[in-house]
Amino acid sequence: MENIAYLNPEKIYDFIQLALIEDVGPGDHSSLGSIPKGKQGQAQLMIKQDGVIAGLQLAKMIFKQYDPSLEVEILLNDGDKVTSGQIGLRVKGSAASILTTERLVLNCMQRMSGIATKTSQLNQLIAHTKAKLMDTRKTTPNFRLMEKWAVVLGGGMNHRFALYDMVMLKDNHIDFAGSIRNAIISTKNYLASKNLDLKIEVETRNLDEVKKVLEIGGIDYIMLDNMDYPTMREAVRLVNGRFPLEASGGITEETLKDVAECGVDYISVGALTHQVKSMDISLKAY
Repeated sequence: MENIAYLNPEKIYDFIQLALIEDVGPGDHSSLGSIPKGKQGQAQLMIKQDGVIAGLQLAKMIFKQYDPSLEVEILLNDGDKVTSGQIGLRVKGSAASILTTERLVLNCMQRMSGIATKTSQLNQLIAHTKAKLMDTRKTTPNFRLMEKWAVVLGGGMNHRFALYDMVMLKDNHIDFAGSIRNAIISTKNYLASKNLDLKIEVETRNLDEVKKVLEIGGIDYIMLDNMDYPTMREAVRLVNGRFPLEASGGITEETLKDVAECGVDYISVGALTHQVKSMDISLKAY
């Protein structure tokens, strides 16, 4: 498992448990009713589309958490580039247990692999620049853990995981606070009063706001939100390396390369997690 702070066994266990409750509930009556008690079987995960595979380790955890007696053999590594026809894993044991966990395994792996594949594809478009591709909080409720894990497996970076692990002062925060200065000073006072050591990022909408942030200082990152290319390049020149710059706001596959070439350090793309097509994967008995 990757060395990522939010990926701990307890959180993954809790996710799997809730997902099983949602899908299985009091029992998988289709399998319980049709399959002879004690029937053994085996199945393999068939990859039916080229891309980047993600979720193999999670699949094993799902199988084993539901039925510890299941034997799981992982044949590839999470993050591997794969082609249609490859086999990702094999599972052996109770036929009923395999069928009961099949859908949860596939739902997770199909979506995670779709995210990892899209992340890898977009990364290739900006590989010639210094810009790093990041995700956002635009994730599926209760599935963020896996979606952000998939971004990493695809070669991307995670932005803050949630509201509690980093401060981001966006346009609405600034407007409600009254000014950029008010928002920054109030936030710093709040963090000090709570003894919190969190990074602070400030969203800017134009060059005047960039200049105000530079004047105030005391933050860690500046976001350039929905700026056109000339404005972005001028912001890069103004900041001149004093703070890392993140470009954000409606960035697409078509505009990504041009944004990266403006000289920003990071580019956040919400579409990595909220507009991705799942990879075609199936689990077949053999």
